[in-house]
Formats: sequence, structure tokens, C-alpha cells
Amino acid sequence: MKNTSIKNFTLSAMFVAIGMVLPFMTGQIPQIGNMLLPMHIPVLICGLVCGPKYGTGVGLILPLMRSFIFGMPPLYPVAIAMTFELTTYGLVVGLLYSRSRWQCVIALYQSMIVAMLAGRAVWGVAQIMLLGLGGNEFTWQMFMAGAFLNPVPGIIIQLILIPAIMVALNRTGLIRFKRADSRRTESVIGG
Repeated sequence: MKNTSIKNFTLSAMFVAIGMVLPFMTGQIPQIGNMLLPMHIPVLICGLVCGPKYGTGVGLILPLMRSFIFGMPPLYPVAIAMTFELTTYGLVVGLLYSRSRWQCVIALYQSMIVAMLAGRAVWGVAQIMLLGLGGNEFTWQMFMAGAFLNPVPGIIIQLILIPAIMVALNRTGLIRFKRADSRRTESVIGG
């Protein structure tokens, strides 16, 4: 148990480091970052690999830490709203995937899609509250553009890249997909 905690903590630190560096691939240009969503990838993978507790922690830390160290994303309202969004991603994807009867590609996609929808909904609520505090309005059109239209390339990248990484990790034996306990099934069937 202790070794698992140390392993997950170490992997989480690695995912934070990846999340700090990955946005440099977009040239720190906010419009490109909003389209490709580079910080979302390590949070989702962390939730899948390490579980909901660690995925939540990485989602909570990453946008704020990156904002304080590099100034990108801007703290208000972007990094704060992203913190709520990424925390939701890490929690939901980790919870759903870890509790799946079978941990396979289908469960992976189901967990990711639900987490992405939940995260975007939480992001919208956070934007409404944050912009409302500043006396600005957050319209339905702004929500749809920010949550679903502008990030289409990033969503596609996530839906292709993350399962490919998980399949590769499964093939190498570093992370194993899990099936329902076949021994229990056999004992029930066999009497």
C-alpha cells in the first residue's frame, strides 16, 4: 500500500511537470492553447493511471502553479476557472474509470467523455460566477464557444492520444487493463 502511494505521488509530480511544460508547444499563445488544451492531457491521464485523489490534486495545482510561475494562463478569470474544470476532470475520470467493472478502452472512453462534459459544465459555472463578480456577463454563446466550439482540435487530440497512451502502457505492462474477476465468475458458474 505504501509503495502504491509513493508511486502515485511520484507519477502525479511527473504529470504536473508535463503539464507545466506541454503548453510551451503552443508558443504560450492563448488562442492556440484554448484550441489544443495542453494542460488537460496530463490531468486526464493522471486520473486514469493514479486514481481520483491524485487526478484531483494535479487538476487543482496545475493551472494555478503555471499561472504564478509563467503568468500563463492569466490568473483571473482563466486560471481560476481552469482550476475548477481540471479538478473536475481528474476527479470524475479517476472515479469512473477506477470503479469500472472492466478497465478497458470502452470504459476509458466512457470515463473521459463524462469527465469532459462535467468539467466543461463546471468551467461554465465558474466563469459565470467569476465574471459576474467583475461585473461582466458570461453568455450562452460564450459558453458554447469556449467549451465546445473553439476546443474541438484539443478534444479530438485527447480522444485519440490518451487512449493510445493507455493502450501502449497496457502493452508494455506498466499499466494493466483489468477485467472482472474471472475466478469469481468461474466459481459461480461452476458451482
